[in-house]
Amino acid sequence: MKFRPSIALIAALAAVPALAQEPPVAFVGARIIPIDGPEIASGTLVVRGGRIVAVGDSASVRVPEGASRRDVSGKVILPGLVDTHSHIGSPEGADSSAPLQADVRVLDSIDVRSPDLQKAQAGGITTANVMPGSGHLLSGQTLYLRLRDAGSIDALTQRDASGRLRGGMKMANGTNPRRAAPFPGTRAKSAALAREQLVKAQEYREKVRAAGADATKLPARDLALEALVEVLDGKRVVHFHTHRHDDILTALRLAKEFGFRVVLQHVSDAWKVADAIAAAKAPASIIVIDSPGGKVETRDTHFRNGAALEKAGALVGFHTDDGITDSRLFLRSAGLAVRAGMSREKALRGLTLSGAEMLEMADRVGSLTAGKDADFVLLSGDPLSVYTKVLETWVEGKRVFDREDPRDRLYAVGGYGAGREGHGLAERIEDEGLEMGF
Repeated sequence: MKFRPSIALIAALAAVPALAQEPPVAFVGARIIPIDGPEIASGTLVVRGGRIVAVGDSASVRVPEGASRRDVSGKVILPGLVDTHSHIGSPEGADSSAPLQADVRVLDSIDVRSPDLQKAQAGGITTANVMPGSGHLLSGQTLYLRLRDAGSIDALTQRDASGRLRGGMKMANGTNPRRAAPFPGTRAKSAALAREQLVKAQEYREKVRAAGADATKLPARDLALEALVEVLDGKRVVHFHTHRHDDILTALRLAKEFGFRVVLQHVSDAWKVADAIAAAKAPASIIVIDSPGGKVETRDTHFRNGAALEKAGALVGFHTDDGITDSRLFLRSAGLAVRAGMSREKALRGLTLSGAEMLEMADRVGSLTAGKDADFVLLSGDPLSVYTKVLETWVEGKRVFDREDPRDRLYAVGGYGAGREGHGLAERIEDEGLEMGF
Protein backbone atom coordinates (compact mmCIF):
# COMPACT_ATOMS: atom_id res chain seq x y z
CA MET A 1 0.00 0.00 0.00
CA LYS A 2 1.57 3.25 -1.13
CA PHE A 3 1.29 6.34 1.03
CA ARG A 4 0.47 9.58 -0.72
CA PRO A 5 -0.28 12.79 1.20
CA SER A 6 -3.71 14.10 0.31
CA ILE A 7 -5.05 17.62 -0.07
CA ALA A 8 -7.15 16.94 3.05
CA LEU A 9 -3.99 16.00 4.94
CA ILE A 10 -2.12 19.11 3.82
CA ALA A 11 -5.07 21.27 4.89
CA ALA A 12 -5.27 19.46 8.22
CA LEU A 13 -1.60 20.07 8.91
CA ALA A 14 -1.91 23.73 8.05
CA ALA A 15 -4.82 24.06 10.45
CA VAL A 16 -2.86 22.83 13.48
CA PRO A 17 -0.17 25.33 14.50
CA ALA A 18 0.87 23.06 17.37
CA LEU A 19 2.41 20.70 14.85
CA ALA A 20 5.55 22.82 14.81
CA GLN A 21 6.16 22.06 18.50
CA GLU A 22 4.58 18.65 19.09
CA PRO A 23 6.67 15.68 17.92
CA PRO A 24 4.88 12.96 15.96
CA VAL A 25 4.27 9.48 17.34
CA ALA A 26 4.69 6.46 15.05
CA PHE A 27 3.10 3.09 15.84
CA VAL A 28 5.08 0.55 13.84
CA GLY A 29 4.51 -3.10 13.00
CA ALA A 30 0.85 -3.48 13.94
CA ARG A 31 -1.83 -5.13 11.90
CA ILE A 32 -3.91 -2.10 10.94
CA ILE A 33 -7.61 -2.19 10.09
CA PRO A 34 -8.32 1.23 8.57
CA ILE A 35 -11.99 0.38 7.74
CA ASP A 36 -12.05 2.54 4.60
CA GLY A 37 -9.45 0.32 2.94
CA PRO A 38 -7.95 -3.17 3.06
CA GLU A 39 -6.32 -4.48 6.22
CA ILE A 40 -2.56 -3.93 6.45
CA ALA A 41 -0.62 -6.94 7.74
CA SER A 42 2.31 -4.92 9.06
CA GLY A 43 1.62 -1.23 9.07
CA THR A 44 2.63 2.12 10.47
CA LEU A 45 0.33 4.78 11.89
CA VAL A 46 1.76 8.25 12.42
CA VAL A 47 -0.10 10.83 14.50
CA ARG A 48 0.73 14.41 15.32
CA GLY A 49 -1.16 17.36 16.73
CA GLY A 50 -4.23 15.26 17.35
CA ARG A 51 -4.51 14.16 13.71
CA ILE A 52 -3.51 11.16 11.65
CA VAL A 53 -0.54 12.14 9.51
CA ALA A 54 0.08 8.88 7.69
CA VAL A 55 -1.14 5.30 7.60
CA GLY A 56 0.04 2.44 5.40
CA ASP A 57 2.32 -0.57 5.21
CA SER A 58 5.58 -0.15 7.11
CA ALA A 59 7.65 -0.50 3.95
CA SER A 60 6.15 2.60 2.35
CA VAL A 61 5.37 4.94 5.27
CA ARG A 62 8.38 6.94 6.35
CA VAL A 63 8.61 7.62 10.07
CA PRO A 64 9.25 11.38 10.41
CA GLU A 65 12.53 12.55 11.85
CA GLY A 66 12.26 13.19 15.57
CA ALA A 67 9.19 11.00 15.95
CA SER A 68 8.61 8.91 19.04
CA ARG A 69 8.65 5.37 17.67
CA ARG A 70 6.61 2.57 19.25
CA ASP A 71 7.02 -1.03 18.18
CA VAL A 72 3.54 -2.58 18.39
CA SER A 73 4.27 -5.73 16.40
CA GLY A 74 1.73 -8.45 17.02
CA LYS A 75 -0.94 -5.95 18.03
CA VAL A 76 -3.95 -4.65 16.10
CA ILE A 77 -4.93 -1.01 15.54
CA LEU A 78 -8.58 -0.20 14.87
CA PRO A 79 -10.35 3.17 14.63
CA GLY A 80 -11.92 4.37 17.87
CA LEU A 81 -15.31 2.76 18.41
CA VAL A 82 -18.46 4.83 17.93
CA ASP A 83 -21.38 4.02 20.24
CA THR A 84 -24.51 5.41 18.61
CA HIS A 85 -26.74 4.98 21.67
CA SER A 86 -25.43 5.27 25.20
CA HIS A 87 -26.49 6.42 28.64
CA ILE A 88 -23.07 6.87 30.24
CA GLY A 89 -22.83 9.70 32.73
CA SER A 90 -26.33 9.04 34.13
CA PRO A 91 -28.13 11.46 31.79
CA GLU A 92 -31.63 12.59 32.68
CA GLY A 93 -34.11 13.93 30.13
CA ALA A 94 -37.82 14.68 30.20
CA ASP A 95 -39.91 14.33 33.35
CA SER A 96 -43.47 13.09 33.99
CA SER A 97 -45.17 16.37 33.09
CA ALA A 98 -45.69 15.58 29.38
CA PRO A 99 -44.98 12.80 26.85
CA LEU A 100 -43.11 15.06 24.39
CA GLN A 101 -40.46 17.48 25.64
CA ALA A 102 -38.24 18.59 22.79
CA ASP A 103 -36.86 21.52 24.78
CA VAL A 104 -35.00 19.25 27.22
CA ARG A 105 -31.25 19.11 26.65
CA VAL A 106 -29.34 16.12 27.97
CA LEU A 107 -26.35 18.50 27.97
CA ASP A 108 -27.60 19.80 31.30
CA SER A 109 -27.56 16.45 33.10
CA ILE A 110 -24.47 14.41 32.18
CA ASP A 111 -21.92 13.65 34.90
CA VAL A 112 -18.61 13.51 33.02
CA ARG A 113 -16.79 12.36 36.17
CA SER A 114 -18.92 9.22 36.32
CA PRO A 115 -16.91 5.96 36.14
CA ASP A 116 -19.13 5.10 33.16
CA LEU A 117 -16.93 7.22 30.92
CA GLN A 118 -13.71 5.55 32.01
CA LYS A 119 -15.31 2.13 31.47
CA ALA A 120 -16.34 3.17 27.97
CA GLN A 121 -12.75 4.21 27.26
CA ALA A 122 -11.67 0.80 28.56
CA GLY A 123 -13.93 -0.74 25.91
CA GLY A 124 -12.30 1.26 23.12
CA ILE A 125 -15.18 3.72 22.73
CA THR A 126 -14.02 7.19 21.71
CA THR A 127 -17.29 8.77 20.53
CA ALA A 128 -20.75 8.28 22.04
CA ASN A 129 -24.27 9.52 21.39
CA VAL A 130 -25.51 10.10 24.95
CA MET A 131 -29.28 10.07 25.13
CA PRO A 132 -32.09 10.47 27.63
CA GLY A 133 -34.32 7.48 28.30
CA SER A 134 -37.18 6.07 26.24
CA GLY A 135 -40.05 6.46 28.70
CA HIS A 136 -41.38 9.34 26.60
CA LEU A 137 -42.48 9.72 23.01
CA LEU A 138 -39.85 12.46 22.85
CA SER A 139 -37.47 12.78 25.77
CA GLY A 140 -35.09 15.47 24.59
CA GLN A 141 -31.99 16.46 22.67
CA THR A 142 -29.08 14.00 22.59
CA LEU A 143 -25.40 14.93 22.67
CA TYR A 144 -22.46 13.50 20.75
CA LEU A 145 -19.45 13.27 23.04
CA ARG A 146 -15.75 12.69 22.40
CA LEU A 147 -14.49 10.71 25.37
CA ARG A 148 -11.56 12.90 26.27
CA ASP A 149 -10.29 13.14 29.85
CA ALA A 150 -11.74 16.39 31.15
CA GLY A 151 -13.56 17.78 34.14
CA SER A 152 -16.61 19.35 32.48
CA ILE A 153 -19.14 18.52 29.81
CA ASP A 154 -18.08 21.44 27.63
CA ALA A 155 -14.69 19.85 27.03
CA LEU A 156 -16.30 16.69 25.62
CA THR A 157 -18.82 18.26 23.25
CA GLN A 158 -18.42 18.82 19.52
CA ARG A 159 -19.69 21.59 17.27
CA ASP A 160 -20.52 21.46 13.57
CA ALA A 161 -19.43 23.95 10.93
CA SER A 162 -22.18 26.38 11.97
CA GLY A 163 -21.06 26.32 15.60
CA ARG A 164 -24.06 24.30 16.76
CA LEU A 165 -23.55 21.53 19.32
CA ARG A 166 -23.59 18.13 17.63
CA GLY A 167 -26.52 16.04 18.77
CA GLY A 168 -29.84 14.58 17.73
CA MET A 169 -33.37 14.18 19.08
CA LYS A 170 -34.56 11.13 21.00
CA MET A 171 -37.99 9.73 20.13
CA ALA A 172 -39.56 6.41 21.08
CA ASN A 173 -42.58 4.22 20.54
CA GLY A 174 -43.77 0.81 21.65
CA THR A 175 -44.09 -0.22 25.28
CA ASN A 176 -41.88 2.26 27.12
CA PRO A 177 -43.86 5.52 26.64
CA ARG A 178 -47.27 3.93 27.28
CA ARG A 179 -48.76 4.73 30.67
CA ALA A 180 -51.48 6.82 32.33
CA ALA A 181 -52.52 10.18 30.82
CA PRO A 182 -51.14 12.57 29.71
CA PHE A 183 -49.04 9.74 28.27
CA PRO A 184 -50.52 7.52 25.55
CA GLY A 185 -52.29 4.29 26.40
CA THR A 186 -52.05 2.70 22.97
CA ARG A 187 -49.70 2.53 20.02
CA ALA A 188 -52.10 4.47 17.81
CA LYS A 189 -52.39 7.27 20.37
CA SER A 190 -48.58 7.38 20.59
CA ALA A 191 -48.32 8.12 16.89
CA ALA A 192 -51.19 10.61 17.07
CA LEU A 193 -49.50 12.62 19.83
CA ALA A 194 -46.22 12.69 17.91
CA ARG A 195 -48.02 13.91 14.79
CA GLU A 196 -49.83 16.61 16.76
CA GLN A 197 -46.56 18.04 18.07
CA LEU A 198 -44.86 17.88 14.69
CA VAL A 199 -47.78 19.72 13.07
CA LYS A 200 -47.44 22.44 15.72
CA ALA A 201 -43.78 22.72 14.80
CA GLN A 202 -44.70 23.10 11.12
CA GLU A 203 -47.13 25.89 11.99
CA TYR A 204 -44.57 27.59 14.23
CA ARG A 205 -42.01 27.47 11.41
CA GLU A 206 -44.46 29.09 8.99
CA LYS A 207 -45.18 31.91 11.42
CA VAL A 208 -41.45 32.59 11.83
CA ARG A 209 -40.95 32.56 8.06
CA ALA A 210 -43.93 34.86 7.51
CA ALA A 211 -42.57 37.36 10.05
CA GLY A 212 -39.36 37.72 8.08
CA ALA A 213 -37.25 40.55 9.43
CA ASP A 214 -40.19 42.10 11.33
CA ALA A 215 -39.59 41.11 14.95
CA THR A 216 -43.04 42.42 15.96
CA LYS A 217 -44.68 39.65 13.95
CA LEU A 218 -42.68 36.80 15.41
CA PRO A 219 -44.60 34.27 17.53
CA ALA A 220 -43.74 33.94 21.20
CA ARG A 221 -40.51 31.99 21.48
CA ASP A 222 -41.07 28.28 22.11
CA LEU A 223 -37.90 26.28 22.84
CA ALA A 224 -39.56 22.91 22.22
CA LEU A 225 -40.94 23.95 18.83
CA GLU A 226 -37.63 25.58 17.90
CA ALA A 227 -35.89 22.24 18.44
CA LEU A 228 -38.53 20.41 16.40
CA VAL A 229 -38.12 22.91 13.57
CA GLU A 230 -34.46 21.86 13.50
CA VAL A 231 -35.72 18.29 13.08
CA LEU A 232 -38.09 19.31 10.27
CA ASP A 233 -35.34 21.30 8.54
CA GLY A 234 -32.92 18.37 8.64
CA LYS A 235 -30.54 20.07 11.04
CA ARG A 236 -31.13 17.51 13.80
CA VAL A 237 -31.51 13.78 13.15
CA VAL A 238 -34.09 11.76 15.13
CA HIS A 239 -32.78 8.75 17.03
CA PHE A 240 -35.91 6.60 17.25
CA HIS A 241 -36.14 3.89 19.91
CA THR A 242 -38.26 1.15 18.37
CA HIS A 243 -38.43 -2.64 18.68
CA ARG A 244 -41.47 -4.43 17.23
CA HIS A 245 -41.91 -4.75 13.46
CA ASP A 246 -45.06 -2.59 13.38
CA ASP A 247 -43.44 0.05 15.59
CA ILE A 248 -40.47 0.18 13.21
CA LEU A 249 -42.82 0.83 10.29
CA THR A 250 -44.64 3.52 12.30
CA ALA A 251 -41.32 5.30 12.90
CA LEU A 252 -40.57 5.14 9.16
CA ARG A 253 -44.08 6.38 8.36
CA LEU A 254 -43.67 9.41 10.61
CA ALA A 255 -40.26 10.20 9.13
CA LYS A 256 -41.67 10.08 5.60
CA GLU A 257 -44.78 12.07 6.48
CA PHE A 258 -42.86 14.94 8.07
CA GLY A 259 -39.65 14.65 6.08
CA PHE A 260 -37.24 14.25 8.97
CA ARG A 261 -34.07 12.18 8.98
CA VAL A 262 -34.10 9.16 11.25
CA VAL A 263 -31.70 6.63 12.73
CA LEU A 264 -33.59 3.58 13.96
CA GLN A 265 -32.36 2.40 17.36
CA HIS A 266 -32.56 -1.19 18.67
CA VAL A 267 -34.91 -2.56 15.95
CA SER A 268 -35.29 -5.97 17.61
CA ASP A 269 -37.54 -7.14 14.76
CA ALA A 270 -35.32 -5.71 12.02
CA TRP A 271 -34.96 -9.13 10.38
CA LYS A 272 -38.73 -9.12 9.74
CA VAL A 273 -38.80 -5.74 7.95
CA ALA A 274 -35.21 -5.36 6.71
CA ASP A 275 -36.29 -4.62 3.13
CA ALA A 276 -38.60 -1.81 4.29
CA ILE A 277 -35.81 -0.27 6.37
CA ALA A 278 -33.42 -0.41 3.43
CA ALA A 279 -36.03 0.99 1.02
CA ALA A 280 -36.56 3.95 3.34
CA LYS A 281 -32.78 4.50 3.39
CA ALA A 282 -32.98 4.57 7.18
CA PRO A 283 -29.78 3.72 9.05
CA ALA A 284 -30.30 1.07 11.72
CA SER A 285 -28.30 0.96 14.94
CA ILE A 286 -28.72 -2.45 16.51
CA ILE A 287 -28.05 -3.82 19.95
CA VAL A 288 -26.67 -7.35 20.29
CA ILE A 289 -27.47 -8.92 23.63
CA ASP A 290 -26.59 -12.44 24.65
CA SER A 291 -29.32 -12.69 27.31
CA PRO A 292 -32.58 -11.45 25.74
CA GLY A 293 -35.45 -10.78 28.10
CA GLY A 294 -37.45 -8.07 29.80
CA LYS A 295 -40.02 -6.58 27.42
CA VAL A 296 -42.39 -8.80 25.43
CA GLU A 297 -41.82 -6.64 22.34
CA THR A 298 -38.18 -7.77 22.22
CA ARG A 299 -38.91 -11.49 22.35
CA ASP A 300 -38.11 -12.03 18.66
CA THR A 301 -34.79 -10.19 18.63
CA HIS A 302 -32.14 -12.24 16.88
CA PHE A 303 -28.41 -12.20 16.30
CA ARG A 304 -29.14 -12.30 12.56
CA ASN A 305 -30.45 -8.71 12.57
CA GLY A 306 -27.12 -7.42 11.31
CA ALA A 307 -26.92 -10.01 8.54
CA ALA A 308 -30.52 -9.38 7.43
CA LEU A 309 -30.01 -5.62 7.29
CA GLU A 310 -26.70 -5.99 5.46
CA LYS A 311 -28.29 -8.30 2.88
CA ALA A 312 -31.12 -5.80 2.36
CA GLY A 313 -28.61 -2.99 1.77
CA ALA A 314 -29.25 -0.91 4.90
CA LEU A 315 -26.57 1.03 6.77
CA VAL A 316 -25.92 -0.92 9.98
CA GLY A 317 -24.28 0.27 13.17
CA PHE A 318 -24.07 -1.03 16.73
CA HIS A 319 -24.70 0.43 20.16
CA THR A 320 -24.48 -0.57 23.81
CA ASP A 321 -27.46 1.25 25.35
CA ASP A 322 -25.09 1.18 28.32
CA GLY A 323 -25.79 -0.30 30.82
CA ILE A 324 -27.99 -2.75 28.87
CA THR A 325 -24.71 -3.86 27.29
CA ASP A 326 -21.56 -2.92 29.18
CA SER A 327 -19.43 -0.49 27.17
CA ARG A 328 -16.36 -2.59 28.00
CA LEU A 329 -17.85 -5.43 25.92
CA PHE A 330 -18.74 -3.42 22.82
CA LEU A 331 -16.41 -5.35 20.51
CA ARG A 332 -18.42 -8.47 21.26
CA SER A 333 -21.42 -7.03 19.39
CA ALA A 334 -19.63 -7.34 16.07
CA GLY A 335 -18.37 -10.82 16.89
CA LEU A 336 -21.85 -12.14 17.66
CA ALA A 337 -23.26 -10.51 14.52
CA VAL A 338 -20.59 -12.17 12.37
CA ARG A 339 -21.32 -15.49 14.01
CA ALA A 340 -24.94 -15.08 12.84
CA GLY A 341 -24.00 -14.35 9.22
CA MET A 342 -22.96 -10.70 9.00
CA SER A 343 -19.77 -10.06 7.04
CA ARG A 344 -16.61 -9.22 8.94
CA GLU A 345 -16.14 -6.06 6.88
CA LYS A 346 -19.60 -4.63 7.60
CA ALA A 347 -19.53 -5.67 11.25
CA LEU A 348 -16.27 -3.83 11.91
CA ARG A 349 -17.58 -0.89 9.90
CA GLY A 350 -20.69 -0.98 12.10
CA LEU A 351 -18.54 -0.40 15.19
CA THR A 352 -16.73 2.54 13.60
CA LEU A 353 -17.40 4.32 10.32
CA SER A 354 -21.09 3.43 9.97
CA GLY A 355 -21.72 4.80 13.45
CA ALA A 356 -19.76 7.94 12.59
CA GLU A 357 -21.94 8.41 9.52
CA MET A 358 -25.08 8.09 11.64
CA LEU A 359 -23.78 10.86 13.89
CA GLU A 360 -22.65 12.93 10.88
CA MET A 361 -19.07 12.84 12.11
CA ALA A 362 -17.46 10.70 9.43
CA ASP A 363 -15.35 13.66 8.36
CA ARG A 364 -13.61 13.47 11.74
CA VAL A 365 -13.76 9.90 13.02
CA GLY A 366 -14.61 6.32 12.10
CA SER A 367 -11.62 5.34 9.94
CA LEU A 368 -7.85 5.54 10.01
CA THR A 369 -7.49 8.15 7.29
CA ALA A 370 -4.81 10.82 6.94
CA GLY A 371 -6.24 14.15 8.05
CA LYS A 372 -8.85 12.70 10.41
CA ASP A 373 -8.66 12.93 14.19
CA ALA A 374 -6.28 10.45 15.80
CA ASP A 375 -8.95 8.34 17.50
CA PHE A 376 -7.85 4.71 17.61
CA VAL A 377 -7.66 1.58 19.72
CA LEU A 378 -4.67 -0.71 20.28
CA LEU A 379 -5.85 -4.31 20.69
CA SER A 380 -4.05 -7.43 21.87
CA GLY A 381 -5.47 -9.48 18.98
CA ASP A 382 -8.21 -9.76 16.40
CA PRO A 383 -11.19 -7.51 17.26
CA LEU A 384 -13.67 -10.37 16.81
CA SER A 385 -11.89 -12.75 19.19
CA VAL A 386 -13.37 -13.23 22.63
CA TYR A 387 -9.81 -13.37 23.98
CA THR A 388 -8.83 -9.94 22.67
CA LYS A 389 -8.33 -7.10 25.14
CA VAL A 390 -8.27 -3.34 24.64
CA LEU A 391 -4.74 -2.30 25.55
CA GLU A 392 -4.91 1.43 24.84
CA THR A 393 -7.52 3.94 23.71
CA TRP A 394 -6.53 7.24 22.08
CA VAL A 395 -8.68 10.31 21.45
CA GLU A 396 -7.31 13.10 19.27
CA GLY A 397 -3.78 11.79 19.69
CA LYS A 398 -3.96 11.56 23.49
CA ARG A 399 -4.05 8.29 25.36
CA VAL A 400 -7.14 8.14 27.58
CA PHE A 401 -6.90 4.46 28.55
CA ASP A 402 -3.82 2.34 29.23
CA ARG A 403 -4.37 -1.17 30.52
CA GLU A 404 -0.86 -1.12 31.99
CA ASP A 405 -1.84 1.77 34.26
CA PRO A 406 -3.36 0.29 37.45
CA ARG A 407 -5.87 3.15 37.63
CA ASP A 408 -7.15 2.38 34.14
CA ARG A 409 -6.94 -1.39 34.52
CA LEU A 410 -9.30 -1.09 37.47
CA TYR A 411 -12.01 0.26 35.19
CA ALA A 412 -11.37 -2.50 32.66
CA VAL A 413 -11.62 -5.45 35.04
CA GLY A 414 -13.60 -4.10 38.01
CA GLY A 415 -12.94 -4.45 41.70
CA TYR A 416 -12.80 -2.16 44.69
CA GLY A 417 -12.83 1.49 43.66
CA ALA A 418 -14.05 0.92 40.08
CA GLY A 419 -17.38 2.52 40.90
CA ARG A 420 -15.98 5.67 42.50
CA GLU A 421 -17.08 8.73 40.57
CA GLY A 422 -14.19 10.46 38.88
CA HIS A 423 -11.63 8.40 40.81
CA GLY A 424 -9.14 7.70 38.02
CA LEU A 425 -10.00 10.87 36.14
CA ALA A 426 -9.38 13.06 39.19
CA GLU A 427 -5.94 11.51 39.68
CA ARG A 428 -5.01 11.99 36.03
CA ILE A 429 -6.13 15.61 36.10
CA GLU A 430 -3.90 16.18 39.11
CA ASP A 431 -0.94 14.07 37.99
CA GLU A 432 -0.86 14.97 34.32
CA GLY A 433 -2.21 18.52 34.39
CA LEU A 434 -5.18 17.70 32.16
CA GLU A 435 -7.50 20.48 31.14
CA MET A 436 -10.51 20.86 33.39
CA GLY A 437 -12.53 22.19 30.49
CA PHE A 438 -14.14 25.09 32.31
